[in-house]
Amino acid sequence: MTNIGFSQNGNSPFEKLIGHNNKILKNWVNLEEAIIKDSSLSEILLEQVRRTLAFGNECEYCMVKGGKPNLTKENRREQLATSFAELYMIDHKSITLEHFNILRADFSEKEISELCSFISFITSSQKLGRIYNLTEDLQQSKVTEMAQLKS
Repeated sequence: MTNIGFSQNGNSPFEKLIGHNNKILKNWVNLEEAIIKDSSLSEILLEQVRRTLAFGNECEYCMVKGGKPNLTKENRREQLATSFAELYMIDHKSITLEHFNILRADFSEKEISELCSFISFITSSQKLGRIYNLTEDLQQSKVTEMAQLKS
């Protein structure tokens, strides 16, 4: 059971929770589309970052959507992006110019900006999901179950 009731607005359980104010819902969805669909970063990289954040933010609804991150050592950009996301989750205040310089070796300024915006937006969404108590049974797109993730 979620911590607040669902509104009549929105397509997913998450959207129905923020949809109590239709203007917030509309702008949230628009921002999500801009950050994800208009990104110059690959969908695969963004998904691996999203999965990494899901586990760090302990959003059950988000964890079962894609499962654990599937990182390969061959993909340096994915490794850098997910490592940066982990650092952001652990202690965003510890991020320094040197971390950005490391990213600059493989990412453009535009990509770094998009990555930081994506990490911030997804973290906010997942923390909302967590505090609203969005559980795996509400995830319409789940590919795994919490029981499998814990083993």
